[in-house]
Amino acid sequence: MSDTQTTPEVTWAQRSSSSDPEKNFIYLTIAAPDVPKEKLQLDIKPTSLTFKGSSETKKTTYHLELEFYADIDVENSKTHHTSRDVLLVLRKKELKDEYWPRLLKESKKVHFLKTDFDKWVDEDEQEGAPVDDMMGGMGGGMGMPGMGGMEGMGGMGGMGGDGGFGGIDFSKLGGAGGMGGMGDDAADDDEDDDDEMPALEGDDEAADTTGDSKGKGTEKLSDTPAAADSKIEEVS
Repeated sequence: MSDTQTTPEVTWAQRSSSSDPEKNFIYLTIAAPDVPKEKLQLDIKPTSLTFKGSSETKKTTYHLELEFYADIDVENSKTHHTSRDVLLVLRKKELKDEYWPRLLKESKKVHFLKTDFDKWVDEDEQEGAPVDDMMGGMGGGMGMPGMGGMEGMGGMGGMGGDGGFGGIDFSKLGGAGGMGGMGDDAADDDEDDDDEMPALEGDDEAADTTGDSKGKGTEKLSDTPAAADSKIEEVS
């Protein structure tokens, strides 16, 4: 029985810049699970992309042809292949602040193409968007007809084949950056709390000693032991 031919799902997002080429690109993800590298063909040209990959486990051959809305810079684009998909960062050739109005040259809607909301940011919200790690970690240029520079890609290779979190560097997201070490921090906080408790008892003993020297203070403290216990409970 011959393999079926399938059009893979494609998701995309983009960034734009009129001054910085590294911030002027298209994110493209081709979902083609269980396609080994040796059975994958990727041909990227300034105006188009052709992809073909065979999966023995899925008993299918994925085939895709895209004609882009505008030209891309092939030499400075990057790719990465995982067991689940092919990830691409395609640099736009023209530096421009405005987004492309769409990915494809033709305006008609195609069923396999969707917006990648995990990577998408609005045009006026690009400042501060976490893109540097993904761009810097994907390694060299296109290579292969497209796949030669894929071995790098920084933290994405070890993320279970799904490309990680879209290149997000959680250290850039304020307080979220400390989540990975929260266990150790919490333990340190507990130790600090434990260290503070004897200090409270020491304060009470000091108060007792002071009271003894004054006579009347001793009687007041001994009459109200609940006050000190209440203070400790409140702090703890």
